[in-house]
Amino acid sequence: MLNQSARYFVPDPSHWPIFGSFALLSMASGAALWMNDASWGKFVLIAGVCILFFMMFGWFGSVARESEGGQYNQQVDSGFRWGMGWFIFSEVMFFAAFFGALFYMRVLSVPWLGDIDNKLIWPDFSAHWPTAGPGISEVFTPMAAWGVPAINTLILLTSGVTVTIAHWGLLKNNRTQLIVGLALTILLGMTFLYLQATEYHEAYTDLNLKLTTGAYGATFFMLTGFHGFHVTVGTLMLIVILGRSMAGHFTAEHHFGFEGVAWYWHFVDVVWLLLFILVYWL
Repeated sequence: MLNQSARYFVPDPSHWPIFGSFALLSMASGAALWMNDASWGKFVLIAGVCILFFMMFGWFGSVARESEGGQYNQQVDSGFRWGMGWFIFSEVMFFAAFFGALFYMRVLSVPWLGDIDNKLIWPDFSAHWPTAGPGISEVFTPMAAWGVPAINTLILLTSGVTVTIAHWGLLKNNRTQLIVGLALTILLGMTFLYLQATEYHEAYTDLNLKLTTGAYGATFFMLTGFHGFHVTVGTLMLIVILGRSMAGHFTAEHHFGFEGVAWYWHFVDVVWLLLFILVYWL
């Protein structure tokens, strides 16, 4: 139950931030060592990831217990909402940077590189999109929109419906509808990730489309890859919320833990629609 006390909840001192700091240090150090040909760096990186997951499991569990214990009042709930809102806004800016890079390449830099003066430097360069860019001789085939990408678009749009159905079930105190809706959303998210993995395999083996394939390859894999990472994070969040729902957590009046994850999932859906239109279709 939501505690309506006017006193703002102040948690006890926590050891979890120390674990988080050590995890980030290990991941950054391990990645740097690995990229500089120190083979043991990958083990430091993996150790950092494991510590990070341990920290998240413990810290989020503490927050869930405090929430279900009725220690949060309306002011704390409002703080969580503002925090999640700003987090999603930061994610919007993150993807805006990559979409901006795609716009700059397609609309500005590629036409400029095809200018008549530059023909003296790159006489064989054709200034049309998609392109790897001047000086790159590798031939690749762009990823078609009306295949796996179109199916994945339908999957994510459907998942937006199922998570909304789950939310309606929670608001009606229909626990079965809540759990079934969440389970279907998780299944759709995992299906999306599986199909994206098959798409990447096709890109590398059949289309010669790689991260190193110039401008198109870089923007394609950066945008779709980071989106896939966000779908993975969103799916893990939904699994946690499903577990909490099965444990009897959340009520129709007090369920921001569910709402925050639903906001994030809808954000992932909207980003994919933009990706499908701007990366695959146009």
